[in-house]
Amino acid sequence: MKNTGKKVAVLIESDFYEHEIAYYQEKFPSEGVELHIMSRLWGQPSLVFYGHEERRPVTCEESFEDIDDTMLDSFSAVIIPAGYAADRLRYTEDIRRLPPAAEFMKRAFARQHIIKGIICHGLWLLAPVPELVKGRKLVVHNNLLGGAKNMGAVYVDEDIVVDGDLVTARTGDHHQQFVDVILQQMG
Repeated sequence: MKNTGKKVAVLIESDFYEHEIAYYQEKFPSEGVELHIMSRLWGQPSLVFYGHEERRPVTCEESFEDIDDTMLDSFSAVIIPAGYAADRLRYTEDIRRLPPAAEFMKRAFARQHIIKGIICHGLWLLAPVPELVKGRKLVVHNNLLGGAKNMGAVYVDEDIVVDGDLVTARTGDHHQQFVDVILQQMG
């Protein structure tokens, strides 16, 4: 398998799209990719997050807050998932500071070798750091079109859009195509 030894981080929070996350849990390992589901753990060793529609649980034991630069450099891709997880991830208890997940994405965007995958409502997480997508081609869920334009992104009316190290997908239902493109880009 050409992707053996590669690593993908998927950020998670409650209200994720179950079919998407379940697909990642199956597809990436079947391609030899080491999958890391990460969130903010708030000092806990693990947290259980629940899906949006079926309330399916996913246990998360990895915090992106613990990722140093050396470890971040070892990843091939970082994915912001569909659903309302991105809205929850952009929470910050100190409004004078970036949300920790947005800060993590800033670090990922600074590394061109890391593919940044954003699907459906995932762009919400980047609202505090619009400079990351300003001038970049992307697609988002129809509900986020205004947000994408306000962030200075160049909206492309296609289901999957690739702009260098940025891969975006219109909806959570496009997760299979989205993963295929990310795997191709990693290869």
